[in-house]
Amino acid sequence: MRKPVAGFIVYGVHKDGLKDPMGQPFIDDKIIADSKKALTDNGLVLKEHDVVVATKEEAKEAFSAMKKDDEIDLVILFSGTWVWASNMVAAIRDFAGTGKGILIWTHPGSQGWRPVGGLVLHGGLKEIGIDHKFVYGSAKDPTEVAKVTSYAKACTLKNKLNMSTIGAFGGRGMGQTCGVADPAQWMKTFGMDIDSRDTTTLLKTAQAVTEEEIKEVEARLATLFSKVPERDAASERSYRLYIALKKMLKKEKWDMYTIQSFPGLGDDYSATCFAQSMILEDRIPTSTLSDFNTLMTVYLLSNLSNEPVYYGDLQHIDKSNNEIKIIGDGAVPPSLQSETGPAGFAGHGIPTEGEAGGLSIHCVCKEGKGVLARFGRNNGQFEMTVTRCTIKEPDKAEIEKRRLECGIPFWPHAFVTAECDINALLENWTNEYAVLGYGEDIYDVLADFCKITGVKAIML
Repeated sequence: MRKPVAGFIVYGVHKDGLKDPMGQPFIDDKIIADSKKALTDNGLVLKEHDVVVATKEEAKEAFSAMKKDDEIDLVILFSGTWVWASNMVAAIRDFAGTGKGILIWTHPGSQGWRPVGGLVLHGGLKEIGIDHKFVYGSAKDPTEVAKVTSYAKACTLKNKLNMSTIGAFGGRGMGQTCGVADPAQWMKTFGMDIDSRDTTTLLKTAQAVTEEEIKEVEARLATLFSKVPERDAASERSYRLYIALKKMLKKEKWDMYTIQSFPGLGDDYSATCFAQSMILEDRIPTSTLSDFNTLMTVYLLSNLSNEPVYYGDLQHIDKSNNEIKIIGDGAVPPSLQSETGPAGFAGHGIPTEGEAGGLSIHCVCKEGKGVLARFGRNNGQFEMTVTRCTIKEPDKAEIEKRRLECGIPFWPHAFVTAECDINALLENWTNEYAVLGYGEDIYDVLADFCKITGVKAIML
């Protein structure tokens, strides 16, 4: 994800060097400088307004400039000292119409009366119902700075979704009731358009792929796997499908896509496992079975994680130790391979799910810390369930035994320990799929994203 861009406005009535009765300036320039540095050190890009805002005219000018700047994801209002809230709220209300974020940051300390300026503006915005985040904390406290940066990242995600387009190849896969989408609801909530195509053009594009393009894919595979599979009809169709998907995304200007996989394409041409694996490796959000809810979850985690995202079935949950086995049907980003279970190739292997065959990928996902998440609907309303988790690698002596447990050992596995009440997770989960994202800071950003988009957050 690109770096969040924040407009930065300092406000306060007693400005321009005005001193308190003890001879100290009301506005502490060092605190402001330290706070800005803390934000830029944590990945934010700041666009600073060069006037400390106190009057209605100054507020109108500041927010007019921020409103017209399409790069800005949110405005951070930094309390310099106390302020007359009535001079600020109308301009803030006008800016709020853009849908971009508003955050009030108040640095603690008695000198300068910053808490007064922060709380009066916070209360004023609550009075008239303007959504915003209020942070009271020091620039020297990483926990408090993280609250600002988390909200900024969530605002960036929300803005990036606006006017984006989802592509859908084919219809509903495997009778999924818990992955379908209402295009009007997605447009109303996120500003996203849902476009669709059948697989006719995709197949024609795959059949027109050149030998040179296939060799380019094989050369890349040599950098991701210890061994490139021998070329046969099934593997070649897998390569062609992957290349065709990339071409179609570019041609249609889609930002992400979901695909039916089977019944249909997986029976008539090729299983989609290899293509989905490589698309995820390319950091393009995708899902199978036309599951739009998995797609949204993959989109969010792909933007927040430094690693590719893996999705698969919650194939087994052990309540005794909170271990969850996530097993995908042959699709996994190969760079997630662990030291004990390197990625390799297999055939798809299930006659009832893609009789045409095709390459699939097997591996055990590497250890790390992250989140399990699931976006979905409950009685038609969007919600997201999230838990922190730890990804573990079984010992080498145990891996084959553990993979045999499910009866399909050649599909990718992740052994995950959920850090939550497992019964609460099961009650609130809305699909058999789980999406795994590596990164400890993702949890808080997802909570902020849900708040600013109106999605119910179930943070376990």
